[in-house]
Amino acid sequence: MSVFEEKKKSFLDLTSRMKQYQEAVGIMYWDLRTGAPKKGVAKRSEAIGLLSTEIFKLSISDEMVGYLTYFEQEENAKQVDPITKRLVEILRKEYDRSAKIPAERYQEYVVLTSQAESAWEEAKNADDYSKFSPYLEKIIAFNREFVEIWGYEEHPYNALLDQFEPGMTVAKLDQVFGALREKLVPLVHGVQESSHKPKTDFMFTSYPVEKQKTFNRFILEQLGYDFDAGRVDETEHPFASGFNLGDVRITTHYKENHFSDALFSTIHECGHALYEQNVMQELDGTLLCSGTSMGIHESQSRFWENMIGRSRFFWDRYFTDLKKQFPEQLDGVTEEAFYVALNEAKPSLIRTESDELTYNLHIMIRYELEKDIISGKVTVDELPALWNAKYEEYLGVTPPNNKLGILQDVHWAGGSFGYFPSYALGNMYAAQFERALRKDLPNLDELVQAGDFAPIKQWLTDKIYQYGMLKTPGELITGITGEELNPDYLVHYLTKKYSDIYKLV
Repeated sequence: MSVFEEKKKSFLDLTSRMKQYQEAVGIMYWDLRTGAPKKGVAKRSEAIGLLSTEIFKLSISDEMVGYLTYFEQEENAKQVDPITKRLVEILRKEYDRSAKIPAERYQEYVVLTSQAESAWEEAKNADDYSKFSPYLEKIIAFNREFVEIWGYEEHPYNALLDQFEPGMTVAKLDQVFGALREKLVPLVHGVQESSHKPKTDFMFTSYPVEKQKTFNRFILEQLGYDFDAGRVDETEHPFASGFNLGDVRITTHYKENHFSDALFSTIHECGHALYEQNVMQELDGTLLCSGTSMGIHESQSRFWENMIGRSRFFWDRYFTDLKKQFPEQLDGVTEEAFYVALNEAKPSLIRTESDELTYNLHIMIRYELEKDIISGKVTVDELPALWNAKYEEYLGVTPPNNKLGILQDVHWAGGSFGYFPSYALGNMYAAQFERALRKDLPNLDELVQAGDFAPIKQWLTDKIYQYGMLKTPGELITGITGEELNPDYLVHYLTKKYSDIYKLV
């Protein structure tokens, strides 16, 4: 074996060890979120902190920088295969960021966020912001500290955005969000003023949870979720976790009097899971066996949840199955009435329950607050009032309590500042991908109507899923659609759909 091959093998062994540690940490997090005993949270958080710090230390070790330097040398870079090349690119970027942070500070931060997620859940259930705010204040302080250590251009929030959507900046987001807001607000007003209001009372009657579980599993099987490589559990805030190609788990949250909430949370998380269950085999066990960015990941969850799951053609196929499961609840309800009710558009308090049309306004609220939080313009104590004021300004509704307001999302508890824009970016990516998909599969609607999702999943696998993190978000969107991110496709999709539902001129 040549020196180059020996170096490559040792480098891949090192990154494989990091991936195995990540899997262990991921399973611990999953356990914390799905029912670990309350009294065990502190010790579990310490274990997570310890293992996460080991990963961190490996990423900034002398051994790591030695490998990175070696493979970056011109004569060696020419020999590097695409997988190793991409690993070097990602790990160099991570090294340049992480090497500046003392390992003990990083460990302290990981332990804090592990504890904060449990504190958030307790605070939300008790509707008591004071139980969570001390944790939030420390998490924000850490993020500000890290941003200053990393350095940034133009805006401190850019350093956080780049973690979740490489290459995205405040300037770009302000531009695409501004364009989206300008075009959607008139559509939202048109919908609100329309005299065609859906009848929705049948959506909020009693739907036994066990029957919901049966139907949700049936839909997951129809969509192609591999239960031999995954499972479904319950948690307060639904999420998906991919540990390896053979273990990609999802969670959901059932409400007896709001069955569609769990159904579409399940389909949403299924979209994430389909992505990670269909990465190419060559990437299994490597740090590239995941989605390339949170925006691209969200494009898949939003595509399956909304563009497939909430489509007229989907319910052409599955409404009869749903009525068999819930005959009393849907007695006398037509398929058309059900479809329209599913897609009701109106301002709401809860992001995860909001409709496609107003959803992006929820994200813009969080984005604007996060920018001010990181730049130090607002304090933790001011956040609940600012949150409520923005909901009144953007959506015309005011949260009656913090449980329905600032405590509704878990993301800040986990330290995920810079993450929320991914949801709106995902909507825009999804619409742009969907336009390209229709060019290659002009019979898309007929496939959905027949419950034949295999060709759709295969197209997504060929174009997106298989590459894992091998391609950047920019390479994917331009390679598939021939242009950079363009919010006009989402505007076109929403305008067409809601003009039809609400009989707008």
